[in-house]
Amino acid sequence: MAKITSIKGRILYNSRGSKTIEIDVESDNQHLGRVCAPSGASVGKYEAVSFPDGKPEKSLEILNNNTQKFVGLESSDLKEIHNTLKSLDDTNNYSKIGGALAFAVTIAAMESASKSLQQPLFRTLSSEESFRFPFPLGNILGGGAHAGPGTPDIQEILICATGSKSIEEAIETNLAVHKELRKMLEKEDPNFTNGRGDEGGWAPKLENQKALEISARACESLGFTLGKEVSLGVDFASSTQWNEEKQKYCYDRAGFENSREEQIDFAANIIEKYKLIYAEDSVHEEAFEDMSELTAKFPKTLVTGDDLTVTNKNILGKAIEMKSCNAAILKVNQAGSLFDALEFADLANNNNIKLITSHRSGESTDSQISHIGLATKSKMLKVGVVGGERVSKLNELLRLSEHDLIRGMAEI
Repeated sequence: MAKITSIKGRILYNSRGSKTIEIDVESDNQHLGRVCAPSGASVGKYEAVSFPDGKPEKSLEILNNNTQKFVGLESSDLKEIHNTLKSLDDTNNYSKIGGALAFAVTIAAMESASKSLQQPLFRTLSSEESFRFPFPLGNILGGGAHAGPGTPDIQEILICATGSKSIEEAIETNLAVHKELRKMLEKEDPNFTNGRGDEGGWAPKLENQKALEISARACESLGFTLGKEVSLGVDFASSTQWNEEKQKYCYDRAGFENSREEQIDFAANIIEKYKLIYAEDSVHEEAFEDMSELTAKFPKTLVTGDDLTVTNKNILGKAIEMKSCNAAILKVNQAGSLFDALEFADLANNNNIKLITSHRSGESTDSQISHIGLATKSKMLKVGVVGGERVSKLNELLRLSEHDLIRGMAEI
């Protein structure tokens, strides 16, 4: 098996223009794996720390001082590479070396191993004999932490072409809805500047309900029926509204506050009215019982934990026990290493929790998460609709459609 012969890193910039770290892992002096770490804006309290003291330079310094600990390891031995990282950081959130470093080193090593084996990354990560494409899930209208003042409090209104029979059709449909929504926003507001949020969703000056209504109308304008050819999703990102002192959800832009009971009703009404296929973080990140109530009420909707579960297998275990979600976001850098993330994925799959592999709002142009989505049997791939750093993941799915091992779309 190929062995790591060199490892090095550099400081680069993500899609928001913030500093991040890129890692090169080379095996047998010829097989290069290269990965640039992303970062989030809406960050869960319990997810891995991206960089010690917020400084990518510190992660890079730690790597430079410890490169020899990785040299000689088999690049495909994910557990041993993970253990080597943990020998440098015994914390449960990678606060010493940075979860971004763990993310980049482990995925770069597996990409290097894939090249040595002359096979795609998804095949190296999974021993399955057949795979199905996750449905692309894309942000068409953004607010909250992903857009500026005047936009909705709700962080993301999303589109998923749930009726599509091929990955090509699914991507084309999402793009069509995104374009149609722009036309409708321009009619609604002649002064709309075509501004977009972090993930490429339009960022208009609208309150929550109006934003949802116009997103639904954009789908219908193209002849689609909500819940059939296409479905809407919402990332409520409710932890960003939760005020611990008041014990209320404060929707500052819309000018109202919700109690715990009112928030459940608020989310439930949106799920029902717009026939959502996907509802993420409808309540705050520690409200397991409230999420359980929504999960029981909407078994056909992917009631999804992100800030709730933060790609942490121990927290997911609690959510499973309390029946707090029927779906969960998989963000490798929330967990830290790819090894951590795959353990989370195994626990989810073994307990009928549907996975949604996701990008971050501050992204790179890398496309490895498209492979990770396939390897983990994810039902959706949350990667945006437009923007070079988002389209790179979608284009990789199109390339992968040439592989005989991938047979159609996932069953949601």
